[in-house]
Amino acid sequence: MKVLLVNGSSHLHGSTMRALEEMIGVLKAEGVETEVVQLGGAPLADCLQCERCREAGKCVIGGDGVNEFVEKAASCDGFVFASPVYYAHPSGRILTFLDRAFYSCGGAPFRHKPGAAVAVARRGGASASFDVLNKYFGLSQMPVAGSTYWNITHALTAEDVPHDEEGLQTLRNLARNLVWMMRCFAAGRDAGISPPQAESGACTNFIDRGGRPYAEG
Repeated sequence: MKVLLVNGSSHLHGSTMRALEEMIGVLKAEGVETEVVQLGGAPLADCLQCERCREAGKCVIGGDGVNEFVEKAASCDGFVFASPVYYAHPSGRILTFLDRAFYSCGGAPFRHKPGAAVAVARRGGASASFDVLNKYFGLSQMPVAGSTYWNITHALTAEDVPHDEEGLQTLRNLARNLVWMMRCFAAGRDAGISPPQAESGACTNFIDRGGRPYAEG
């Protein structure tokens, strides 16, 4: 099994990465392979809603790791999206990255695979950021892994993270729950239990004269 983790911070070895390392230690101990996608400090372009991904089958912006991330997601069993907190919301970097990743593929590589969000804050805004990241799971038929508290760690620097003992305990429990969920789903597949088939076709929206739903915004 493999878990793909996204570090939504521009700091490769900051407090967000230190929080992920706490989970990685548990995942590796459970025999689960891990890979971290570092968003880093390079420029990331927003989704333009150009709809060209519908024809190309991938984001046509390219060149910044989004398409590679989607390709990797297809062979992974679970996901962790982690972000520092900026003004009570996740980093713009991770939102831009995930918007394009999920929209360009329709969420198919992530469907019916468990995911977990992690927010790292100096003080406030962590629960709001946590809620925003969870929206990607809820829209894509992804079961959400929980823990013994909300998946939040308080720290300003990587060196601060170990001092939040409850936060690290929460992340370790989260990693164990994520592994348990992946194993349960694998056992279900081995037993011949298929994922549910979602209905489609209904679209609550205003319709233009050509019959095409207006784009949001």
